Amino acid sequence: MYDVSTRKRAVALIAQGRSLNSVSRETGISRAAIRSWRGRLEPLPRMAAPLPGPPTDRMAYSWPGLIDACEAALLAVNPAHTAYRVQAAGHVSVVGCYAHWPDLLPQHGPGRKPERRIPLEPWQQAIVDEHPWQFIRGLIHSDGCRIANWTEKTIGGARKRYAYPRYFFTNLSDDIRGLYTDTLDKLGVDWTYCTRNGIPFNISVARKASVALMDAHVGPKH
Repeated sequence: MYDVSTRKRAVALIAQGRSLNSVSRETGISRAAIRSWRGRLEPLPRMAAPLPGPPTDRMAYSWPGLIDACEAALLAVNPAHTAYRVQAAGHVSVVGCYAHWPDLLPQHGPGRKPERRIPLEPWQQAIVDEHPWQFIRGLIHSDGCRIANWTEKTIGGARKRYAYPRYFFTNLSDDIRGLYTDTLDKLGVDWTYCTRNGIPFNISVARKASVALMDAHVGPKH
């Protein structure tokens, strides 16, 4: 839930002639939210409803998935059981309206994720511990990929090229990368950092046995 001063700053940047895309990138706020503030700055009053406890469908909470799975997860986790899709140029947004999302997703907040702490609440960590592969699957589907990597070796004087599968996960947040690697450790998946300009934004899973584990539990990104 963004405060009024944050909303005013975003709208002021738009009034200066900035594009929604540039303001969204600078502030870490979605374009849809900024667009809605141009018509109403004050947040809608929150419903006088009791604060929710941890969701009863713990598996649905443990990963976001892609469009279909994201919608199904929102429907399952949201006590109002409502969600809808918004088609935009180049992407689909899945929207679920609920006054207490900040209580179910306490990591939400102003600013860019890499610049603030993103720890899990104890009840969230318990869900990750119960459903670690769903958590890994959600992270890979959100910020990861499976590629065919390649290398060359000289055998008998001839240079031969070999391809092998490899998983990458890339995120600028130290906390999010830590959540990913901590969970991989618990699952027995070997991983390494792939630094870029000395900064460890990329995490690789390349050992054959570990890739096989990921293949068995993560599934295709589609």
